[in-house]
Amino acid sequence: MQKQLIYVHDPMCSWCWGFEPTRRKLFAAIAGKMPIRRLVGGLAPDSDEPMPASMQNMLQQTWQRIEHMIPGTRFNYQFWDKCKPRRSTYPANRAVIAAREQGEDFDPLMTARIQQAYYLEASNPSDNSTLVELAAEIGLDVERFSGLLVSETLQQRLLAEIRQTRVMGIDSFPSLVVEKAGVIHPVELNYNDAQAMLQQIEAV
Repeated sequence: MQKQLIYVHDPMCSWCWGFEPTRRKLFAAIAGKMPIRRLVGGLAPDSDEPMPASMQNMLQQTWQRIEHMIPGTRFNYQFWDKCKPRRSTYPANRAVIAAREQGEDFDPLMTARIQQAYYLEASNPSDNSTLVELAAEIGLDVERFSGLLVSETLQQRLLAEIRQTRVMGIDSFPSLVVEKAGVIHPVELNYNDAQAMLQQIEAV
């Protein structure tokens, strides 16, 4: 009976960043037992508008809550002074898909590099210039990546991937589901215990 684990995320989702250490443990435990599919969910559409101060404050409070709830998670708060924040994660989502075009292994590599740049290095992955620099750092063909990043083809692929996640009933990130024989089984997230999620997946 066909089954796969589907992970839906956004590389600029702060809860996804907090989930990373536990997610890696979970995926390592599942490797070779079940296919794992990664999808981007598109948290915030393209925008050139500066992020309102109220939202900046809300997100900083979210970072503090994550640091409290998920021990070991770190954020670089210099981002809020160094960069010009925009509520725009679609560029980073497109970057992950564009990286995936050059090999499936580049999907998690690009995601991780975006997260590190955003949360630890106070760089802004809402900017295409930042994403191109990160692509070069992980060994992508930069010319190919840059052309695809701003193409209408890639935008349509992103929108299709977002629709796919919504059809599965997913609109928050990170999310994990097991698809078995066409039926979606949500996995309750545990940000600190991979074993608890593994037991749910094995039960399915």
